[in-house]
Amino acid sequence: MKRWLTGMLCAIAPLLAVHSESESTRQASPLLGYGTQASVTEVQWETRFRDGISPDGIRENMRRLSARPHHVGSPYDKDNAEWILARFKSWGFDAHIETFDVLFPTPKERVLEMLQPTSFTASLREPALTEDPTSGQTAEQLPTYNAYSADGDVTAPLIYVNYGSREDYEELDRLGISVKGAIVIARYGQSWRGIKPKVAAEHGAIGCIIYSDPSGDGYFKGDEFPAGGWRSKDGVQRGSVMDTDYPGDPLTPGVGATAGAKRLALKDAKTITKIPVLPISWADALPLLSALKGPVAPESWRGALAITYHVGPGPAVVHLKMTSHWDTKPVYDVIATLKGAKAPDEWVIRGNHHDAWVNGADDPISGQAAMLEEARMLGELHGHGWSPSRTVIYCAWDGEEPGLLGSVEWVETHLAELQSHAVAYINSDGNERGYLSPGGTQDLQNVVSAVARDIQDPETKLSVFERAHLAAIGKAKDADERSDLRKRDDLVVDALGDGSDFTAFQDFAGISTLDLSFGDEEEGDQYHSIYDDFYWYTHFGDTDFLYERALSQTAGSAIMRLADADVIPVDYVPQADAIAKYEGELEKQLKDKQEEFTERNLELQEGVFAAINDPHRPRLPPPAETVPPYINFAPMKNAIETLKKSAGHFSQSVADFKAKGSPALSAKSLHLINADLLRVSRLFLNQKGLPERPWFKNQIYAPGAYTGYGAKPIAAVREYMDQKKWHEAEAQVPQVAQVIENAAAGIDKAAAELERAITP
Repeated sequence: MKRWLTGMLCAIAPLLAVHSESESTRQASPLLGYGTQASVTEVQWETRFRDGISPDGIRENMRRLSARPHHVGSPYDKDNAEWILARFKSWGFDAHIETFDVLFPTPKERVLEMLQPTSFTASLREPALTEDPTSGQTAEQLPTYNAYSADGDVTAPLIYVNYGSREDYEELDRLGISVKGAIVIARYGQSWRGIKPKVAAEHGAIGCIIYSDPSGDGYFKGDEFPAGGWRSKDGVQRGSVMDTDYPGDPLTPGVGATAGAKRLALKDAKTITKIPVLPISWADALPLLSALKGPVAPESWRGALAITYHVGPGPAVVHLKMTSHWDTKPVYDVIATLKGAKAPDEWVIRGNHHDAWVNGADDPISGQAAMLEEARMLGELHGHGWSPSRTVIYCAWDGEEPGLLGSVEWVETHLAELQSHAVAYINSDGNERGYLSPGGTQDLQNVVSAVARDIQDPETKLSVFERAHLAAIGKAKDADERSDLRKRDDLVVDALGDGSDFTAFQDFAGISTLDLSFGDEEEGDQYHSIYDDFYWYTHFGDTDFLYERALSQTAGSAIMRLADADVIPVDYVPQADAIAKYEGELEKQLKDKQEEFTERNLELQEGVFAAINDPHRPRLPPPAETVPPYINFAPMKNAIETLKKSAGHFSQSVADFKAKGSPALSAKSLHLINADLLRVSRLFLNQKGLPERPWFKNQIYAPGAYTGYGAKPIAAVREYMDQKKWHEAEAQVPQVAQVIENAAAGIDKAAAELERAITP
């Protein structure tokens, strides 16, 4: 990648000079949402902010916060929260800790053993290493386990199911293999870990084992820890396996887990798995996989272990036992506020979690340490005369790792206030070396693009924008995508699904969101193991903390840009374009399935599958499929055209505002315009939620029920299409169209308000 980038930069050197000229021209014009003089002042304050960010300060934050294991309910988790609180207060923030009581199970008994054809007992542990000082804090470490696994004690034949996706079970069907009554073993990757036991249970399995294959994050990628940064043979990925119905406390869906909250009985909590689950290392997985016979696994199912991968079932028979202490534990959210000087009732919110599965230097402290340095520098600027126009709220969340517990419960508790006051939420989590990869709602696409132009990449000395833009071209999948990217003057903000603390803000409360991180040049991975610690990060992560500094500069500048603008600096044209793209993907998915199923049914009639079936390695033919019917997407397409016109209308209003010299607007006019703008993102909500997951209210942005982390834009339609429920999918089209029309009307209202304000 580095070699490619060097060659690319040499080839486009003349273009970079043009970029520099355009940068000067851009700086001479006001920032989006600012008057001329206000823009000059803002640039000066942001420059002081960025210059003051200290890599050494971030390093010290990480050293302190990751010094001991700090999972939910642990002494050091509370100690960290209190230390963070004291930091915020020392920097001039009005800060407090808000506590919620959540269900957080921890292991009582874990057993995994092979009974046939030979005996083997899994170690289920990660050994301390002399090179790694904190890896030996065994008394404080959570054991290797998957939180929210059902209790169970099962013995059954073992079957290998690749990544454990729905498509993998279709392949098993063709091999004539059923997992009913079996224990499955799946490798980490491709989908969120909680999908693996979910799909296994749906197919009748009675237990699930998840292992880390070295093809994913071990020696196949690079040298094993401690010689290199990659997962060793004994490394284990802990993690939650909650089902995807809703995030947050399993016992209080939709409401905050406060002291008096009404709670579900444990048996009624939908997000606890149906079968027991355990994660293991590849060292523990190797004897189990080696004992399997049956068909040789398809080529795409084979990992990097030095074995022939067989599917089974048997002759391996395993005994799996997992039981937990089903306790309620406190989570400590640290909430710190700088009150706005002009519009205190408009809130710009920043967050990163502080809890970890163990020491968590990379996940999440690399993000938390950088965020604290932002807050320190904002406090310093505040002491030198800067005050945000809007209220800025910094949040250090607890309980993210088990299931976004702290942020979800806070949003559920403060939902009405947030929907009245929140302008945007900016999130981060882990951070490493590489380039910026923003995700979120595309109404903030121009904000993050403009900020990225003002920050220098610490290694290439390009702007963060230029490096991210060129990296996107280099990663494009085809010539058409590369051509489209070369025409852009902004960064593409990808849709977010689930997996970090932005989820409740975007999917439940309807708040504009950004998730920011640098990465893709990592030199290892110790995700959710005891080796994700200060030693590992300072040897294999961002060792000089320069990309940590870049994250602080980027996120903090975006907070300032949003907090200080006269008019909230949103642009709906990129969002309308993104939604049009999502709708086009639905049409393409339908067309592709129509063609696929038509061709499959024809080949079944012709006997193609019977003719190519190898009697020595037999596979059943795929089932015949009903060809999907026509779906009328016209209501959604028409609504999107309306949205595009409204987005263009607002952009023209902003251009007229700038053409008139960005005149000072009255406080009353600004209040009316900004009140309209912060409500637009709420208009993408449907209070009924998704048809089968009502917690998720947003009709444009949501995670997939079978992808977890991954986004499924327009999920109300797309999820039914994935399930081949074509009529149900079509029934959702008008409802999605209605929320798009609602958003278009909201944008038009804001545009009209701005036009009235600037018309003499």
